[in-house]
Amino acid sequence: MKKVHYQDIVAHVSSMCEEANFELGEDVMNAFQSAVREEKSPMGKEVLNQLIENANIASAERVPMCQDTGVSVFLVELGQDCHIVGGSLHDALNEGVRRGYEEGYLRYSIVDDPINRKNTGDNTPSIIHVELVEGDNLTIHMTAKGGGAENMSRLQMLKPSDGLEGIKEFIFETIKIAGPNACPPLVVGVGIGGNFETCAYLAKKSLFRPVGERNSNVEVAKLEEEFMSEINQLGIGPQGMGGSTTAIDVKVETGASHIAALPVAVNLNCHASRHKKVII
Repeated sequence: MKKVHYQDIVAHVSSMCEEANFELGEDVMNAFQSAVREEKSPMGKEVLNQLIENANIASAERVPMCQDTGVSVFLVELGQDCHIVGGSLHDALNEGVRRGYEEGYLRYSIVDDPINRKNTGDNTPSIIHVELVEGDNLTIHMTAKGGGAENMSRLQMLKPSDGLEGIKEFIFETIKIAGPNACPPLVVGVGIGGNFETCAYLAKKSLFRPVGERNSNVEVAKLEEEFMSEINQLGIGPQGMGGSTTAIDVKVETGASHIAALPVAVNLNCHASRHKKVII
């Protein structure tokens, strides 16, 4: 059985928090550069070039690429033969966030109560999802999820008779309602199936995949490409200024569901799709 120490997790997570906010991933940057070449609108091209310049400045000067440094969301794959020593996994993740946001001078965006809304002062607690998997590795996926795009996300309990057309209508309606408020070009996460809470989780989980990586299921991968093509015909464009790049990627995850249900969730990610991964 592999032993992973509490302090090792803290150190990795602290670094992930800073890097996620300072360094736009290569996958996202490549998507921006590809979009500049294909964007039909001159204004859209200009906005995309500004986003690229902004990311380069953030990287060079070690400052956040956006003032909203997000809520830290973790998807942890915990090997069944991996044992955390020196403290709990949840405490280690939160301590890493606390340290990373303090040392990186990142904005604290978490309130301890949704009604009283007092800031916790350290960007904790994080949102943590843990999946038990085979093996002895501890794999930590982290995203700094901004509030603007998250606020424009939606969930709908469709009827099975609504079918694929109903799913598409709901996705496109969500994108239209979001407009510029979700800071496009977007990465669109879609969860289909499961039940009320799991379809939302599937949508969130899809966003941890690198931009450009298709679902391993061929039929679902075709849906991702179809949805993206149609979303980019809506004309919203980069930062809502018009153009053919409303989304740089669409991710779909599916799950088994009740015979009477067709849950669909759309979780939007802004252009700063900040995600990091480490295997310990």
